[in-house]
Amino acid sequence: MNHHATVARTPGTMRALILRAAHYILLTGGILGLGYAAYVVVDARVYQAIEESRLPDVRPAQGPRIVADGDVIGEMEVPRLGLKTIFVKGDSPSILRRAVGHFPSTALPGEAGNVALAGHRDTVFRPLRGIQPGDAITIKTPDGKFEYQVESTDVVWPSDVQVLQPSRENTLTLVTCFPFYYVGPAPKRFIVRARQIGRLPAPSPIAQAPLHF
Repeated sequence: MNHHATVARTPGTMRALILRAAHYILLTGGILGLGYAAYVVVDARVYQAIEESRLPDVRPAQGPRIVADGDVIGEMEVPRLGLKTIFVKGDSPSILRRAVGHFPSTALPGEAGNVALAGHRDTVFRPLRGIQPGDAITIKTPDGKFEYQVESTDVVWPSDVQVLQPSRENTLTLVTCFPFYYVGPAPKRFIVRARQIGRLPAPSPIAQAPLHF
């Protein structure tokens, strides 16, 4: 007759098992979190590259351009900061995960008034922490190239929507969360205000076509 001995699990043994299980759970969660973060970065870069390559194929509008939510409007660049990004109509989380968003209630580039763009402080708009008055900002759309010069920066509360109000001059407003290195949802908003100083018309499709002899 066989006798099976049972091993009594002491409180110390149980504690060790719980700690080991917690270790594996946290490790798995960390790996999944890093994997998702990597996916978000790669997905945004692929999306930006694809949309940037498509922009030259979009023809200038003959009248007011109709832009639907989620449509790519153009490309924004701050040369001194090395910041270059596609911006899209709308400010939903799915749009801001991949690009800069255009507040639908504000003017489009080329229209009179205030063009307002938003981006995440920990992705595309992180370089804005180094922006200074006098910096140049260029916006390129199928309808032309628009040059802006930074006039001021400010930090406001999220409830201060005055920064999105229409303006008499052609202006550009950039919005991101603040502080830049805050852990979790940041409590304030960092605002960049710029004034349009020039505009170049969209290149003619004929001028872009290669010459054949």
